[in-house]
Amino acid sequence: MDASPLLEQVAKALRDRRLEAILIGNAAAALHGAPVTTIDIDFLFRKTPANIKKLKQLADDLHAVILQPYYPSSGLYRLTRDEDGLQLDFMTVIDGVSSFEGLRRRAARISFGGADLLVAAMADIIKSKKAAGRPRDLAALEILEKTLDETSRQQKGKTRGSKKGE
Repeated sequence: MDASPLLEQVAKALRDRRLEAILIGNAAAALHGAPVTTIDIDFLFRKTPANIKKLKQLADDLHAVILQPYYPSSGLYRLTRDEDGLQLDFMTVIDGVSSFEGLRRRAARISFGGADLLVAAMADIIKSKKAAGRPRDLAALEILEKTLDETSRQQKGKTRGSKKGE
């Protein structure tokens, strides 16, 4: 399944509402080239009164509803849409990540239909999954680490190739 149309819709809605959120988890890993799948799409965002208001507006824009399945003990806000099974999870905290700013600084910007999504760096995704320690996260680590290694080798090869040609 091509998730690009959905990611474009979400990226545009985030941009329009000026809600800064960073794509994390397996969806982010897949955009980095990892052969993984996911049912939901996870984001990290700052929990402020203004951002909660923006999140509610985002849900309206996407014709979705907001659920807090583990309220009040969790910082998870789940946007769901029954018509197509859309599930977007907005989290205020994730394991292994100490600051939103640091995650944002290392994130890549990937454009979908003219709207950018901030996508967590693969190293941060790996760090978070290790820190979470859940069996489903640990099961994906080998694949994610292999993808990171392959990407690093490719980038080093491109750097060496450009230096040789200079």
